[in-house]
Amino acid sequence: MTVEDVTADAVEDVAVAGDEVTDTTEVPAPVEDARIERALEAILMVADEPMSVVTLATAVGAPVKRVRAAIAALVADFDGEDGGVRRGFELREVGGGWRIYVREEFDAVVSGYVLQQNPTKLSQAALETLAVIAYKQPISRGAIASIRAVNVDSVVRTLLGRGLITELFTDSETGAINYGTTDLLLSQLGINSIDDLPKISPLLSDGADGFDDVR
Repeated sequence: MTVEDVTADAVEDVAVAGDEVTDTTEVPAPVEDARIERALEAILMVADEPMSVVTLATAVGAPVKRVRAAIAALVADFDGEDGGVRRGFELREVGGGWRIYVREEFDAVVSGYVLQQNPTKLSQAALETLAVIAYKQPISRGAIASIRAVNVDSVVRTLLGRGLITELFTDSETGAINYGTTDLLLSQLGINSIDDLPKISPLLSDGADGFDDVR
């Protein structure tokens, strides 16, 4: 039995014993059973991090077992099973949670579209974030934010949309996605490898936070 299962069972036990336990925590209104799949689909469409089953169950106010069944139904629906139409996106389980991704065969099409729709130059914030990722990769969003001392969620989404960075892997312990640069960035910079980036150490003041181990 996993930690998630234990947590899920605990949540359900509290729900059953609701008359005996006083809980002042405000929870979302339950979604009608027939609409749970659509509600989960709507939440997953806007999520930029993998969502655990327990988190999704809390969001729609439904039992964990019902949410697991709904997720399985969405996966089958998106994959075009039972004679349906296979979607251009898929629901994938990564890092202990669920998230919607573009199907691999459409990555190039989507990347090309995004680049055409966003021809403007990168902002200073995006350039600084891109530099952190380039020199410190693989690196998580939390680590980037720690180095820059600001929230970087929107900037990371912009860089992903431009195809300049990519998700390398998800940490099995923390569930944090680690990012790295792409071949597109190398071509934009006119270099063959990330090792060809100029040395950053001479440009930094002594003891610059987060870059003490960078050449």
